[in-house]
Amino acid sequence: MNASAPSADSLRAALAGLLDGLPPNRAAQAVERLIANYRGTTPTDAPVLRDRSDVAAYAAYRMPATFEAVRGVLAALREAAPDWAPRTHTDVGGGTGAASWAVAEAWEEEPPRTTVLDWAEPALALGRELAGGVLDAEWRRERIGSALGLADTDLVTVSYVLKELTEADRTALVTEAARAAQAVVIVEPGTPDGYERIIAARTLLIDAGFTVAAPCPHSGACPIVPGTDWCHFSARVSRSSLHRQVKGGSLPYEDEKYAYVAAVRFPVTPAPARITRRPQIRKGQVLLELCGPGGLGRETVTKRHGPLYKQARDGEWGDSWPPEEEL
Repeated sequence: MNASAPSADSLRAALAGLLDGLPPNRAAQAVERLIANYRGTTPTDAPVLRDRSDVAAYAAYRMPATFEAVRGVLAALREAAPDWAPRTHTDVGGGTGAASWAVAEAWEEEPPRTTVLDWAEPALALGRELAGGVLDAEWRRERIGSALGLADTDLVTVSYVLKELTEADRTALVTEAARAAQAVVIVEPGTPDGYERIIAARTLLIDAGFTVAAPCPHSGACPIVPGTDWCHFSARVSRSSLHRQVKGGSLPYEDEKYAYVAAVRFPVTPAPARITRRPQIRKGQVLLELCGPGGLGRETVTKRHGPLYKQARDGEWGDSWPPEEEL
C-alpha cells in the first residue's frame, strides 16, 4: 500500500484506499462533526477521534494539510540550522502521524527514530497501519496533558494539539517539551487564537533558554500589537474528493493557513527577515511585507535592483529575505 519513502505522494498513496467501504455521506458527516468540534471554544479532556470511521475521515481530510504545514515549518528550521539533524523525534498528540511523515521526509537520508504519542487508540492504530514500511516509528497511547512525561529526545513536534488542551495543560506540555528536547516545533491553525497560543508557547520556550529559529528573525518580543493582526503562513494542499464534497467548489487545491514557532537549544542562523504576506507584484516592482530584527516594515524592490528583483518576484509568503546569495 505504501511507497518506500515518506513524501506527499506516498502519503496520498497510503490514504487512497482508506475510505473504501465507508459511505461517502458518512465520511462527510464525520468530517463536519470533527470540524465543528475543533472550532469549538471549550478544550476537551477526552479524545476527539472516537472510532475507526472518525479516524479514517479525519486522516483522509486533514493529514495532507497537516503534512504540508509541518513540511513548511521544517524547511524553515532546516534553513536556520542546515547542519543539524535529529536522531530521535517525539510527535506529541501525533494521532495518525502526519507530522511524523513530514519529519521523515525532511531528513530522508537518515530519518530519526520517531515515537508518536496520542490518547486516541483508533488514531494510533490507523497511523501504524498507514506508516507500515515507511516510518521507523513506535506508536504509544498517552494522555496528553499536564501529567505527560517525555523521554529526552532531539526533536519534539506538537501540531494542531494546543487548542484541544486547557491553558494549564498547554503550559505544562510546552514546559515539558522544552525540558526534554533540543528542538521544539509547535504548529497551530493560522487564526488569531492560534497565533495567540503560538506566542504563549514561544514565550515559554524563550524563558526556558531556547532560541527562536523560525519564523522570527529574532527571539525578542513579537512586534505585532495584540489584537491588530496575527502572524501566519500558508501551504498549498491538493484537494481530495472528500475535501470537495465537504467544502464544495471545484478548485483542485486549497491553502492551509498555519502559525508556528520552531525553537532550539543549539546555535542557529535565523532569517535576516521574513516575508509575512504574499508578495504584491506590480508593474516593475514588488512590494514585500517583512518582519525583521527592527520590527515590521515594507520593502519595495524594483528592476533597478537587478537580480534581486527577480528574487523578489519569485519570493513566496514565509520565505526568508533577502535570499542567501544576496546577503
